[in-house]
Amino acid sequence: MPAPWFRLTAVALASAAAASMSIASAVAQSQAPVLPLGPNKNAGEAVTAAFEGWFYRPDGSITLLVGYFNRNMKQVLDIPVGPGNRIEPGGPDYGQPTLFLPRRQWGVFTIPLPKDFGDKKLTWTIVANGFTTSVPLSVHKQYQVEPYEEKGMGNTPPSLRFEPGGAVHTGPPIGVAATLSATVAEPLPLTVWVTDKPAKFSANITRPPAASGAGRGRGARPDLTFAWALHRGPGEVKFESAKPAIDKAAEGRTTTTATFSAPGDYILRAQANDLSGEGGGGFQCCWTNAHVKVSVKAQATR
Repeated sequence: MPAPWFRLTAVALASAAAASMSIASAVAQSQAPVLPLGPNKNAGEAVTAAFEGWFYRPDGSITLLVGYFNRNMKQVLDIPVGPGNRIEPGGPDYGQPTLFLPRRQWGVFTIPLPKDFGDKKLTWTIVANGFTTSVPLSVHKQYQVEPYEEKGMGNTPPSLRFEPGGAVHTGPPIGVAATLSATVAEPLPLTVWVTDKPAKFSANITRPPAASGAGRGRGARPDLTFAWALHRGPGEVKFESAKPAIDKAAEGRTTTTATFSAPGDYILRAQANDLSGEGGGGFQCCWTNAHVKVSVKAQATR
């Protein structure tokens, strides 16, 4: 059996290959060819699903982990569930996002599988800017990932709590972590407690201080970050700060507000990253995504 780091590296490479293949398949359906390694554009590019892999949950059940890649540098796309945003068979709705932020978004939703799923496949198809991309999702033996612990260093994902002393949410998004209520155009307070444990083992890597920069003028990567994003909903959401500061002296408390433009049910995504960065550097650990449902009512008429 290959070592964990080797197996996970293979998964990361396979995921990248799958994304490239899906983009290539879209070229045949567009009027202007798009090169997978061509220059990035602000708008007009494809959006493709990103199959991160599958994993065992603590209860032994199997779940698919899925993200996406919006190849646009700036364009945000709103693609409702339906012909242009569908998962088949059995869909089109499996809880996938309807709002697609620019660039790569890791592990934004999961799909729990029935015990008799076997070697079947689901396919996520996205139509954006005239491009149609389709990516298969399956329990392929080489796509197993371990999002709850990185075996090499014993690292684990950050923990999120939506009330003091409340339930802990860690790793991929499973179900709804919290349910809130709001009113159109009235700011909704959002408070989350974000904490993280150090890895069990040290790699003895000396990192440059933030002030001195680290390669191409970038500062050292923060050891813990937190961000809010809209996953799906009938309107727009404006965050007072989409990346609120973490007050480590207050048990990791973060606070911001969200204001909604229309009534209806929204799903917000709360994401915490540790030093491993976005997507765990491609190894699917160690980050945490959690979904928060917000039921928004219209303002009262006078």
